[in-house]
Amino acid sequence: MTQQIGKEKKENMEKVYKFIKEAKFYFLATVDGDQPKVRPFGTIHIFENKLYIQTGKIKDVSKQINSNPKVEICAINETGDKWIRVTGTLVDDDRVEAKKSMLDAFPSLKEMYSEDDENTQVLYFKDAVASFCCFTAEPEVLNF
Repeated sequence: MTQQIGKEKKENMEKVYKFIKEAKFYFLATVDGDQPKVRPFGTIHIFENKLYIQTGKIKDVSKQINSNPKVEICAINETGDKWIRVTGTLVDDDRVEAKKSMLDAFPSLKEMYSEDDENTQVLYFKDAVASFCCFTAEPEVLNF
């Protein structure tokens, strides 16, 4: 039974990843005190069966995540008729291997970041819930 749950969560995560990757970018929402902050992101990556994003530690978004790691991302498909919302807790992964995997997946980031620098930050989703939505049906809710 545990293997089945693990397989299901992996399939759910891969479905989320595929949707966001095809959307090409997503919006990440954090909080700064009592003020929501939303900005576009493009990095989404699977490493060691976890869904990762990337930012720089010097950025406000990193400070906001460190203060409150509960975030939400939202992406819409190319035709604008379906979207996804992913809610979860981000966990910092400071390992060089995780950073390198992300940078290898997004080579253009290597102009600004390095797996060896003190700025590169990769984070993975923990206890995530994804809602696939459209205007004509109830949301499909998946956990991963």
